[in-house]
Amino acid sequence: MKGWGRIMEVKAAFIFIGPEIDTAKARAQVDTPIIKLNVVGVKTYDEAVKAAVELADTGVQAIELCGGFGNEGIGRVAAAVKGKASVGVVRFDHHPGLGFKSGDEVFS
Repeated sequence: MKGWGRIMEVKAAFIFIGPEIDTAKARAQVDTPIIKLNVVGVKTYDEAVKAAVELADTGVQAIELCGGFGNEGIGRVAAAVKGKASVGVVRFDHHPGLGFKSGDEVFS
């Protein structure tokens, strides 16, 4: 593969947030030859922190948060996994799926 250099397996996760999500059921795993991706749905920032720590403790190195997370939620997750996993975010200033509000207005 041109441009990829040395390729290493990456354990990653995507955490999405929304109302009425049953975290125990809102889970999936996608395995490719290079990326092992866990997808987890949560309904609160507290659940997101718990899920992120559990994922990091199982070797997940990169955690992507959906656009529903506001600055407060991003900060809480990043602080919880600091030194264990990198945190990235999909950004919306005002998320269309949350009535054009920030996740901080809805989930804090």
